[in-house]
Amino acid sequence: MDLDVAFRSVGEFGCCQRWLTGFLILLQIYIACQSMLIVLVGAVPAYHIDSEDVKIDKDDDFTKHVRFDANFTSIVSEWYLIKEEAYKVNLASSLYFGGLLIGNVVFGPLSDKLGRRPVYLTGLFLDIVFSYVTALAHNYEIFAMSRLFVGMMNGGMALVSFVLTQEYVGKSYWALTGSLTNLMFAVGIAVYALLGYYIRNWRTLAIVVNSPGIVFFLLSFLLPESPRWLYSQGYTSKAEDVLQYMARGNGREGLPIKLKDCGVKQSNGDSRHSVFDLVKYKLLLWRTLVLMYIWYVCSLVYYGLTLNAGDLKGNLYLNVALSGLVELPAFPLCLFFIERKWCGRGRATAGFLTFAGLACLFTMFLTDNNRMQD
Repeated sequence: MDLDVAFRSVGEFGCCQRWLTGFLILLQIYIACQSMLIVLVGAVPAYHIDSEDVKIDKDDDFTKHVRFDANFTSIVSEWYLIKEEAYKVNLASSLYFGGLLIGNVVFGPLSDKLGRRPVYLTGLFLDIVFSYVTALAHNYEIFAMSRLFVGMMNGGMALVSFVLTQEYVGKSYWALTGSLTNLMFAVGIAVYALLGYYIRNWRTLAIVVNSPGIVFFLLSFLLPESPRWLYSQGYTSKAEDVLQYMARGNGREGLPIKLKDCGVKQSNGDSRHSVFDLVKYKLLLWRTLVLMYIWYVCSLVYYGLTLNAGDLKGNLYLNVALSGLVELPAFPLCLFFIERKWCGRGRATAGFLTFAGLACLFTMFLTDNNRMQD
């Protein structure tokens, strides 16, 4: 039988798949905390300098003239990243997202070649290790470099875990699991803000938000390999074993599952398709470039607003929490529109982008109008 037919026989979103995807969806809370770490860890406490004539040369004389508010600690207050040194906070954030780019580019092909599960487990393990290096760094240089490696592991691992979430279920549930994954990331931002409110020491906060990763890592050994990846690589019998495992978990034990040969030889381990297929077909290349541009614009605006939530007036922790919670209504709306035949994914994307663009223009108009009045 075909793989999609097998999923319908086993259950596209049975009890077993709900547990597997639910676990990976909860992992997004950990991923969100690592992504947003710099928002609170790099926040600037209120401070004053005894004399503005003091030069920022990071020597002992300078540190004696700076007084930070004791409300919370951060890398700013520990390493005096103010004035001419303030750029280092943004540099650490940029290094993280630079690592994110590398991780996404590297981990995708690796998971296609070596399998989803081993690449995911390796990425999560190294993510935890480098995150502890971040929390225990004794100087800024180690902190900044650790953020680069955390970004690589966090981004790559998050990508592979998302693919696993999709490949554990039938096609008709891809929109649901994808939406829930992004929704939980938004919840994770609010959870991080709550932890930051109660934990004001930045090192303790970094350790606390990283420690759940150990639990996720240990439980991840219970995850099976993706049956879709196994089948695509020609490991038909192993794919059947995973489907039988899901069938038992869904209360359909003893279900006969016999997949037809997909035509891929195990000897070379090569897939029938590669990333270069995007260049071969003009229509596919054009659509890919359009989607890449859309993703770039959305990410630029999203992280530009979210990472700067700490710079807004008002309560720091409330602003960070709201930057995540404000996303929650979007996901049920998204799920509603993309599942409707009269709308679908293309029209839903175009509609949301249009609405977002008009909202940005309206906000810019109000901002300029207020400046003119002032």
